[in-house]
Amino acid sequence: QGSVDCPNLEFEYGDADGHGAELAELYSYTEEPELSHNRRCFEEDFHTQVPGRRWLELDRAQQKAYVMRLLDGLEVVNRDKRLRVARAILYLAQGVFGDCDNEGDVLHWSRHNSFLLYQLGTFSAFLELLNMEIENSQACSSALRKPAISLADSTELRVLLSVMYLLVENIRVEQETDPPEWKTCRETFRMELSFPVHAEEPFALLLFTMVTKFCSGHAPHFPMKKVLLLLWKVLLFTLGGFEALQAMKVRRREELGLPPLPEDSIQVVRGMRAASPPTCAIELVEQQQQQQQQQQQKRAHRSRRPLMKQDSLDIYNERDPFKNDEGGVDEEENDDVDSGIEGELDLMEREAMVPAMPAQRPPIERVSFPKGLPWAPKVRQKDIEHFLEASRNKFIGFTLGQDTETLIGLPRPIHESVKTLKQHKYVSISDVQIKNEEELEKCPMSLGEEEVQETPCEVLYRAMLYNLPQYMIALLKILLAAAPTSKAKTDSINILADVLPEEMPITVLQSMKLGIDVNRHKEIIVKSISALLLLLLKHFKLNHIYQFEYVSQHLVFANCIPLILKFFNQNIMSYITAKNSISVLDYPHCTVCDLPELTAESLEAGDNNQFCWRNLFSCINLLRILNKLTKWKHSRTMMLVVFKSAPILKRALKVKPAMMQLYVLKLLKIQTKYLGRQWRKRNMKTMSAIYQKVRHRMNDDWAYGN
Repeated sequence: QGSVDCPNLEFEYGDADGHGAELAELYSYTEEPELSHNRRCFEEDFHTQVPGRRWLELDRAQQKAYVMRLLDGLEVVNRDKRLRVARAILYLAQGVFGDCDNEGDVLHWSRHNSFLLYQLGTFSAFLELLNMEIENSQACSSALRKPAISLADSTELRVLLSVMYLLVENIRVEQETDPPEWKTCRETFRMELSFPVHAEEPFALLLFTMVTKFCSGHAPHFPMKKVLLLLWKVLLFTLGGFEALQAMKVRRREELGLPPLPEDSIQVVRGMRAASPPTCAIELVEQQQQQQQQQQQKRAHRSRRPLMKQDSLDIYNERDPFKNDEGGVDEEENDDVDSGIEGELDLMEREAMVPAMPAQRPPIERVSFPKGLPWAPKVRQKDIEHFLEASRNKFIGFTLGQDTETLIGLPRPIHESVKTLKQHKYVSISDVQIKNEEELEKCPMSLGEEEVQETPCEVLYRAMLYNLPQYMIALLKILLAAAPTSKAKTDSINILADVLPEEMPITVLQSMKLGIDVNRHKEIIVKSISALLLLLLKHFKLNHIYQFEYVSQHLVFANCIPLILKFFNQNIMSYITAKNSISVLDYPHCTVCDLPELTAESLEAGDNNQFCWRNLFSCINLLRILNKLTKWKHSRTMMLVVFKSAPILKRALKVKPAMMQLYVLKLLKIQTKYLGRQWRKRNMKTMSAIYQKVRHRMNDDWAYGN
């Protein structure tokens, strides 16, 4: 039911969703008729060339010969003929679904054909066509003159980008059954995308340029969703996903002679459990008694709700009957009473909760206390220096600068403390990079130039550097336009050019379908931007800390912090359980199954998934970006305080995957000391959740500092 108190969600975070889901998100539902159009273009040509045969029956040599013929057809001058050939190639990349019986076959042939197409040089042929299409000033000017832009304005671009996306996505995803030639093919493709041979810049830069051109208003017909999805997948393929990044980090620490990481953060987060208190038997008995009383009295007072909850993260403190006598609550604490939607959800949930209580498992199983804390504490060199400076001032009356070895004149307990701090000292790769930079600045002549490794990340950064502020502003502009909390303003950019059909809907059913399509379209845009920004930040930070700082600085200048907070200032539970998809229309299902008659009821029902994977993925990515921007930055932490982020973040704690809670708690931890004693007193359970889940810094006074 869209219950407010979210159950534990079986969510597995990763680089991307399942392979089929990622391919399905490439297409809007309004593009569905084009699938059969692609098939027609292919079959008309194929049957004249190879009469009486099916694609699946040809041997490899015949398939190659046919694809070579198709690629020759891309060279013709006539635009329409070129488009027909491109559609035939797209049909091959889509998995010749006309000859397949089930979805598995479609995906299998889509992969098989993608490798074949790449080996015969399809990608570079389409890259040339894409460059021509981007420079096509005629299409730009006709799109600028139109009052309303629709799918028809971006037909060529959508076909080209779809083929490129299918090649990148099918080749990127590894499977155990892949033959060795596919593995070498994958590496070649990765190198080709990372280190351009003919072009001066990597392929990702061309896509970034498309994004800025679109945002500047010069090319409103660019299909932005496809561009952003392709850009994200190209970065994921060339730079590497989160696990590859972790392995690179371990390798880099070894090269620099640093001790290994205390733990693998990906594994720690996977093993975490969402915060729910250990309930003891007596509490359950009390709850059942209270519920019986409530059923007798039939009272719908909101204040009774906490009595039947077991949620540890005092989200409902504001309604706690025992706290009502406290008097003046600051206005920002009324964070749950601000929308009528929540009230309705409360009632729904109360109905759902009452019958469900007696059927609970015996409480003895539920009692599980945390065995130790999940993270090893860390201490920075700076923390040891500050501690010694304070101690020397107190006991000796003078300081010794950065000397952390001399402990003469300090009492025994201080010696013990310094020893413990040094045991947990953590030197990051960033610390080493900053130190190297300082040394290079001191002696530029004797040390000479630094040797920089030509990694894909370095090549990309060098290419992006010149226009980096524009790229960040453009991405955030599109993110703002796609955020569900954004009101439609006249000056905001139109991101729906590649989803609106030529004829607007006339029936209720058509407009419902378009409404779902538009919402899904926006969600996919948010997903791709949040994922690609996080990837960029993480890779630049590993490559060089100053690259990361420069990108972060421009994100902050472009108002990224208030933008993400604005995104979370909505009913996050309903965003995560949103049903903006029509599973029968998803590729590859719609290509091999007969479509049932769509009705308003079937559209409203949606799928039976507990939550929407892409929305939860987007939320976690945005929280991680916010953490990256604010960590160790006092002025940015103060922005979180000034923008009253605490109630917004506390609402986000309702969502149960432990991973999402962890990043929310980190953001609350850095600002607790600025929120005052009253806030901490009222939110003790949030404080204890922070204590249990977030890494400790040994002499950090987050919980009690003023």
